Amino acid sequence: MEKEGRGQGGLDRYKPWINIQDFPSKGLATRGKGWKTNRIHQFLSKLESDYFYILEWCNSVLDIQEQFPLIRDDTWHIASEKGIKHPIDPKSQVPIVMTTDFIITLKDSKGTKKVARTIKPSSELENERTIEKFEIERAYWEGRGMDWGIITEKEIPKDMVENVEWLHLSYYEIEDLPAATLNSYAQQMKLSIKKYNTSIIEMVSEFDQTFQLDNGMGLEILKHLIARKEVPVDITRKIYTHLWVGDVIKIDSI
Repeated sequence: MEKEGRGQGGLDRYKPWINIQDFPSKGLATRGKGWKTNRIHQFLSKLESDYFYILEWCNSVLDIQEQFPLIRDDTWHIASEKGIKHPIDPKSQVPIVMTTDFIITLKDSKGTKKVARTIKPSSELENERTIEKFEIERAYWEGRGMDWGIITEKEIPKDMVENVEWLHLSYYEIEDLPAATLNSYAQQMKLSIKKYNTSIIEMVSEFDQTFQLDNGMGLEILKHLIARKEVPVDITRKIYTHLWVGDVIKIDSI
């Protein structure tokens, strides 16, 4: 796995230590390239992908590295010191390489920093073995001076996740629409937003008719603008297309 370059690099060069192909019976990948990294991300649970969508939207996040490997000699030493059984491969009985779900590179007023986050359903926090493995992970990152924490479903805003997931594919250029043409339609869409006092679906449908576009193209253009934050919305509130334009879009900020 090291020879394959797993756990190494950053942004589009990073390769997760664990791929979903390693577990054909479970796991999922995001649809389309990550906004921050320009690569396909792979996750072992929906909770991980939900957290990823929050990171995608956050302006302070610069890089996202999922399934990040910990140095096995170090985790083995920590486990031995604490009297905790190190995770092992059930077949070979060889100690496995432990991973942290997310290493996140953040920018702040002082520059950049990295934080480590583990994702787990809250129900599993009562499992003694889970807590033991968390203690190894916590001590590992503490020894490196890095902030580590656990994220459960309780810390993940459902409406925000659903919004970003809905917008995710629309971030990049729209297929069959040249960049210059998309830019021209985008400017027209911004004018429409300021002009129409109707529902979103009525506005984009009329946009399609006015510019003789395929049905749904106006909505895709709007989603592209929201994803790019050129059309500001409150991302924490569920976006419904039957709502009025002014109830979803911050028109005065366009």
